[in-house]
Amino acid sequence: MERVGRLLSKLKLPAGAVRPDDLARAAWSPAVGPKVAARAQAVWFTGGCLVVEVEDAVWRQQLTVLKGQILRKMEELLGQPLVGEIEFRLRSRRRAPQRADAPHPGQDDAGKAAGPAPRDIYRRRRRSA
Repeated sequence: MERVGRLLSKLKLPAGAVRPDDLARAAWSPAVGPKVAARAQAVWFTGGCLVVEVEDAVWRQQLTVLKGQILRKMEELLGQPLVGEIEFRLRSRRRAPQRADAPHPGQDDAGKAAGPAPRDIYRRRRRSA
């Protein structure tokens, strides 16, 4: 595998074409491999610190133990010590889709109608349906 830094130098891009945060996030996946990259994603890079979101506390603990090896691999891939620290954070859990609350069997929406006449009409139509 060829280093990212060496590849970029061959492209002869203008200065500033590739930002350091893009480089750091792009180097994460090759540095850790596809299995780990599927469970932990690099989300941003600032001030030499790469922030990585992980699935759960077990992954965070395991990757914290391997932090030194990952930093060395990233330096090898980038060709420079761009990433000085990695911070592992738990990924926020997203809520699963939920069903809308259905009215209770003994309840209807007639109480929301404005006035007694519309309530009666609403109840009669609900019974016939």
